[in-house]
Amino acid sequence: MTTPSLDQAESQVASPLVQTATSAPAESPLPTAAPTPAHKPVRRPWAQRLAWAVVFTGTAIASALGGGLLATTTPLPSWLSSDSSQPLDLGELWQSGFRYRVTRPVNIVLMGIDEVRTADQSEPDDLLAGRTDTLLLARINPEAGKLSLLSIPRDTRVEIPGEGTAKINHANLVGGPEAVAETIQANLGPVPIDRYVRVSTGAFKELVDLVGGVQVYVPRRMVYTDHSQGLYIDLQAGWQTLNGDQAEQFARFRGDAQGDIGRVQRQQMLLKALRERLTNPRIIPRLPQIIRVMLRYVDTNLSLEEVLALATFSLELDSDSLQMVMLPGRFSETGEYAASYWILDEAASQQVMNDFFGLDTVALLSNSNARAVSQLRIAVQNASEDADVAREVARRLRQQGFENVYVVADWPGTTRQTQVIAQRGDIHSAGVVTSVLGLGAVVADSTGNIESDLTIRVGQDWSSAATGTQ
Repeated sequence: MTTPSLDQAESQVASPLVQTATSAPAESPLPTAAPTPAHKPVRRPWAQRLAWAVVFTGTAIASALGGGLLATTTPLPSWLSSDSSQPLDLGELWQSGFRYRVTRPVNIVLMGIDEVRTADQSEPDDLLAGRTDTLLLARINPEAGKLSLLSIPRDTRVEIPGEGTAKINHANLVGGPEAVAETIQANLGPVPIDRYVRVSTGAFKELVDLVGGVQVYVPRRMVYTDHSQGLYIDLQAGWQTLNGDQAEQFARFRGDAQGDIGRVQRQQMLLKALRERLTNPRIIPRLPQIIRVMLRYVDTNLSLEEVLALATFSLELDSDSLQMVMLPGRFSETGEYAASYWILDEAASQQVMNDFFGLDTVALLSNSNARAVSQLRIAVQNASEDADVAREVARRLRQQGFENVYVVADWPGTTRQTQVIAQRGDIHSAGVVTSVLGLGAVVADSTGNIESDLTIRVGQDWSSAATGTQ
């Protein structure tokens, strides 16, 4: 990865990534600011006065569980230091900060880092030197108004440049953010990695407690103990408002057959729940406390101008603009390797990189390895008040020639609109299925049935369409 040094990046007055409301768009592409090879984070003076923009995109901290959407920050007014109790003047902050705009698509690697258990809590460097518990590749696309997130399971089997074969969560431990970026490029293709954000796992628990907990659906009783990792999990089934410790338990639970992939799904569920809490106006009085939490736990090489531009972009997003997919692959077979891995599906992964990350140079799926839509595994899930609707939809699909259709457990609660969920990023096939059904929305999300290629979550609109009512 050929990039300018961090010193060079810091000397730039304004990054080519952004423009102010009165400036012309930058003509040159954004130079990648290379993370330092060592583990030590680079902390800018402005980062010592971290601000509140951590609030929107569901923000950054899904650390212990999940990496995070964007640990974005803004500078506080000069009269407010990081330890000040004076309330934030959000009107002044808005007028002074949010005039910056993202000018082109940008890729950012987001890492939730396991705390090193022997770390001195007063030393942030140690808190960010461990393995990645969560790894996300984010693409901010201002032209399309989209934020795409690719979840890369921590157990993904990869080649780490200079280290050999290992799980991808090992890359930060051996080489910091630079090794993580190089590993992604070596295994998923030469996608530009423009910036990085690292968040220590301690941030998530504190943030959840600060916002009053998050509401999620626990599908079944979760009881699990792992003395080596200090995990003691005991959660009841059903809708729950989880505190910080419970939310971490929910994210890190591994006592089922879904393993690491189940963790990815639960992380994204928590991420969405956290975003709902953070975007509630009642959170505003707690922003100074949130800022102080982030001061302890976040490391990034984003410049001030870039952070402000990302903040503005994030505030303009709606729920339909967020796409969350998981790296396609499979669980390794028993005895296939000495350790258990997530084995990436190279052809499907190339398609995801092309569709969501603009990697035009990758080889697209050929006729020899692309399955017909009719052969895809399609899970059907009831999310309506009609108990028979999932079986009805499955029967309809089989009549239309779909060969691998099966019904899974109902979704908790109901949804108005049917969704065809492309958890592996295959939005083209999802579109074909919606056309066959005659209704439904294509959703890029990782919460579908793990064993399927597509999940149809049948909403109330199916029964309405069948009876001719609205």
